[in-house]
Amino acid sequence: MSNAANTVTTSHQVECPECGASVRFARAPLAGEVTRCTGCRAELEVTSLSPLRVELAPEVQEDWGE
Repeated sequence: MSNAANTVTTSHQVECPECGASVRFARAPLAGEVTRCTGCRAELEVTSLSPLRVELAPEVQEDWGE
């Protein structure tokens, strides 16, 4: 007898703030993690874990040693 029916799977997905596409994580995301939207290719940063929330990742500016 299998206990597969009793297995709970947690879905780690959120809506892209740029295009509205569903952004899925294969595992529980970490705060500050950066991922890419498969719909619009925007870089998204995880800003909250509960509830799961992402925002557009800030642009990384080059440091030319100035």
